[in-house]
Amino acid sequence: MKLLLHTLLFVIFCQSANAQQPSFIGDSLDQYIQKGMNDWQIPGLAISIVKDGKVIYSKGFGERNLTTHAPVTEHTLFMIASNTKLFTGTAIAQLAYNKKLSLDDKITRYFSDFKMYDSLTTKQVTIRDMLSHRVGTKTFQGDFTFWNGKIGRREIMQKMRLLQPTGIFRQDFGYCNSCYLTAGEIIPVVTGKPWEVYVYDSLLIPLGMKNTHTLVTGMNQRPNVAKPYTTAFTGKITELPYDQVDNLGPAGSMVSSVHDLSKWLIMQLDSGRYEGKSILPWSVVQKTRDINIALSSRKNAGSSSHFTGYGLGLFMTDYLGKQVFWHTGGAFGFVSNTCLVPEAKLGIVILTNNDNQSFFEILRHQILDAYLGAPFVDKNLAGYKGFQIIENDKVEQLHRLEKRVIQMNAPPLPFNAYSGKFPHPVYGNIMITKENRDLVIQFEGHRQLSARLQYMDNEEWRLSYSNPAFGIFTVTFKTQQQQVQSIDIPVNDFLEYDPYTFRKQ
Repeated sequence: MKLLLHTLLFVIFCQSANAQQPSFIGDSLDQYIQKGMNDWQIPGLAISIVKDGKVIYSKGFGERNLTTHAPVTEHTLFMIASNTKLFTGTAIAQLAYNKKLSLDDKITRYFSDFKMYDSLTTKQVTIRDMLSHRVGTKTFQGDFTFWNGKIGRREIMQKMRLLQPTGIFRQDFGYCNSCYLTAGEIIPVVTGKPWEVYVYDSLLIPLGMKNTHTLVTGMNQRPNVAKPYTTAFTGKITELPYDQVDNLGPAGSMVSSVHDLSKWLIMQLDSGRYEGKSILPWSVVQKTRDINIALSSRKNAGSSSHFTGYGLGLFMTDYLGKQVFWHTGGAFGFVSNTCLVPEAKLGIVILTNNDNQSFFEILRHQILDAYLGAPFVDKNLAGYKGFQIIENDKVEQLHRLEKRVIQMNAPPLPFNAYSGKFPHPVYGNIMITKENRDLVIQFEGHRQLSARLQYMDNEEWRLSYSNPAFGIFTVTFKTQQQQVQSIDIPVNDFLEYDPYTFRKQ
């Protein structure tokens, strides 16, 4: 009788819980995800939804490895990239609460030799400035040098003095990974622990996030890990090497699963508490959500948003009358997002292993619409249609380049005229050498990165990187009086927007 009663109560509870869920979540979400993954060629996706203090949906879809066909589960590890930033911002806000530092401390208080491009910014720049992306540099500026680069954390900080700002200090937003690294490197100064150890000890362990790692190192050796893939440039799904970005640790080196990150979301939505225990003071959580720089204060014609700002590792906006906090993360082969709607007691985390897609964000908005009461409109239809047009054009451009390469035209100057050392003030050196009928670039600042230059015509060469994620481009040597002067080297704007001008030595 007791067993029957318990079973009956369980059924009633489940029916009640399901009744409270939007019909899209209960009836259509699985199919919507599977179709979206098929459209966008996403091998694997994991998702958790937190509502009213509980995980109400947590699943893996597809494959974490296309060779072994190993499935994605809620425990599968993905690089979460810039979703690391809220952990860094939270750790520093915690230290400020404990009077170990102030967010308005000058960076030079901790690093007397630290410099930025101009002396006024050097004297004024604070921890808060670094965590708010408001130092005046352009979004991703310097990342071609830093991401997967050989140089260490202090060397990256040294190179920040070479980044000429394109914006105005404390007025213009420019997403800055090296800024987050610099702020994170203050943690060992005030605690005696490296950033990766402090975050693990103070945030991950108290939350029981036992399957979350603060560094990428060892990714290949961990069980249940997703492989990174892309369809960028070619339209074909291609496996990539894992990014090695521990040198930018506080900006983006963490690895986690939706199972673990759901704990992080529950704590965020319960004012710093998890399972009845205080993990963080509420004021620390609040501090990460205070707007430190406004990105926009005008109504977005494409949504219900009226403002967008940035705190300490979080974007924030209004959406369908609710305040929404979110962040995305991108490493080669991985894109992810986390999202919090405190007024709805709602949290979402989505992890994927194809970097060339927008479905991970479309899915988030579709779930927000469902919970916040918007009529269902399939956002994937328009999103994927627009993506297809752009991608088909890119693939066609690639085919046109191939046709020009196979003509095997001779370049206007002898091959040895293009060979030699080409320095760049931020990056360092590249070496260009002849190999058969091509030129090969060795990037001395990176691990095992090279590119092949194949002559086409009209002084244009096709540049193809050894790591497919870096891209395929058309480049031209600048010459003067039959002498090679320089070459502009572009890279996938997923990494950095502007090309680097390397001048022949």
